Amino acid sequence: MDQPAASTNKNADEDAEALAAVEHHHAGMLKRLRALTATLVRAVRTGDTVAEHDAHEVLVEWCETDLVPHALAEEGPLYSAPRNLPQGKLLVEGMLAEHQVIVGLVEELRGSTGVDAAVAAGSIRSIFALHVEKENRLLMPFIVASPELSLARAVEGLHELVGETHAHRHGTGHGGSV
Repeated sequence: MDQPAASTNKNADEDAEALAAVEHHHAGMLKRLRALTATLVRAVRTGDTVAEHDAHEVLVEWCETDLVPHALAEEGPLYSAPRNLPQGKLLVEGMLAEHQVIVGLVEELRGSTGVDAAVAAGSIRSIFALHVEKENRLLMPFIVASPELSLARAVEGLHELVGETHAHRHGTGHGGSV
């Protein structure tokens, strides 16, 4: 899904709006992940097996329905165009490797309990926080600054990347594909 040349599709205001939407969505995801992780860790620390089981289930479900689909959505239009540019290739390759680590940690979390589950959850939280920081401060500004790329076009319709409100406001709904 390479993006067309900027001469016909680049709009600075739309890119700024898309950047703000993705950053806002990332902040919400990170806040939710931190809260879910803290709940699981607290249950493990206190030895509350019922609360641990519930917190574990909620965290695994969130990872499966929000975190992993978000990562997979990024691998399509958001990563493909910068990956095709020499200046963006290594950054995108590194970010794809982080996705693999996150997915592996979600699998580890799914099959673990107790301290092992708390460690996996903490690892997911830390890797995702680092990953979001790199996207927000390196990748997306690179896309916005590149005349041949459009962040607005890359995330158009992808509610997994910008949240429901932004995707619907532009009339694209859930129509984006990965």
